[in-house]
Amino acid sequence: MQAATWSKAALRAVTRSPLLVLFLALVAAVEIGTKAAGRKPFPPDTTPAGAYARIAFAVAERHPKDIFAYLETEAQWASFTLQQARMEACGKVRASYPPDQREKLLDAWKEEGDSADGPDAFARLALRRGWIARLERDLSGVEHVEIQGDRATVVTARATRYPFRRRDNGIWGLTIFTAELQAEAERATRDLEMVDRAARDYEQAKTVTSP
Repeated sequence: MQAATWSKAALRAVTRSPLLVLFLALVAAVEIGTKAAGRKPFPPDTTPAGAYARIAFAVAERHPKDIFAYLETEAQWASFTLQQARMEACGKVRASYPPDQREKLLDAWKEEGDSADGPDAFARLALRRGWIARLERDLSGVEHVEIQGDRATVVTARATRYPFRRRDNGIWGLTIFTAELQAEAERATRDLEMVDRAARDYEQAKTVTSP
């Protein structure tokens, strides 16, 4: 995205979001190179500091879905698996389950099941689990970055450590949500298998009892 686009978005948002004060401070902390006109205010997202700055901007702008692009690959895969499994399970529940069995399952699953895609499923889960609120509390300017091979840690002015892993496309992805996303995706897959068996039983029962 061009520098002018980021700058105008930031200026418009200052009056809307107090988190932009934090974001602008973060940009000042992570900006590299000269201050000549036309330079991007962020380092490239092929650097850990650049990926972190874009996460901070997404949080400040209240666009949690935009964080998805800066998750590590395993977290992204888990989000897509979660969304697909929940969508299929909700569809089978709505189509085959008796009315008195539907509500409890749909209430538990429809948030991710009705999401549009993996990024949307991640954003909904992140809001519900308090991950976005956690980022809002902890984000601050970059103190320094530690890089070891394909792994890096962004250390903030508040001494919070954010681990990243370099993806195959060169972009650095945040890893702190991966374990929970994978666990949620595995749970959704098991639930789908259970629902699939039950749905077949319900459909068979309908066939047996129909005149």
